[in-house]
Amino acid sequence: MTATAHDTARLPSFPAADPPFGYDDLPGLMARMTGADKHAPASDSLTDALWVLHESVLRLDPAHPEAEDRDRFLLSRGHGPMSYYAVLAARGFLDPALLDGFGTYQSPLGHHPDRTLVPGVEISSGSLGHGLPLGVGTALGLRARGLHGPRVWVMVGDAELDEGSNHEALEFAGASGLDSLHLVVVDNASATWGDAESRAARIAAAGWSLTRADGRDHADLRRACTLPHLGRPHAVLAQVEPKHAG
Repeated sequence: MTATAHDTARLPSFPAADPPFGYDDLPGLMARMTGADKHAPASDSLTDALWVLHESVLRLDPAHPEAEDRDRFLLSRGHGPMSYYAVLAARGFLDPALLDGFGTYQSPLGHHPDRTLVPGVEISSGSLGHGLPLGVGTALGLRARGLHGPRVWVMVGDAELDEGSNHEALEFAGASGLDSLHLVVVDNASATWGDAESRAARIAAAGWSLTRADGRDHADLRRACTLPHLGRPHAVLAQVEPKHAG
């Protein structure tokens, strides 16, 4: 593997302006989003992993959300994006006032994120099983353009790994040595098939670097997301217990 192989132990190098909010502000930001069809429990399970990625792992600049050398973050499990919008607002991508109109006709903040309307959103998502294949294509595209700095991060829920498209993407990425590609699986025990052990075995068998993390422990998530993985894509299995029933 060449010297350009990715090592995620590197911390973000983009300029870091003082963010307007911190992690403790997220519940208040999320509370501003009201209405039906919020998928609040599903959204809650992603909150900590989303925060850790945007606060200390991803190389992103809210002032230049389309910078060519940015990392790409793809939220595959896009239904119930309340925590995603709250994190984007907290990090300076969105005006928090937009949260009050969540899901309304005139609002850019729909029940599924729209990449053409929301700064920092890379893909319009919501249909399960699309994000990881898109992540593979994004990593291949960056490689073809000679852009070896940007990393690609995909976040899925454990139930998404029921979709066959993800297994094809896992196999291809491992065989292709797509070391710019990273996968965070937030496991809240909602999958129909398999369990955490079978998912881990499946990902490892496809040739990925793999580690586990407590999906509520920020230090453990940072450790898991910044492990070196020379020549291989990297996956983090983040176990969470939903804070709400349903």
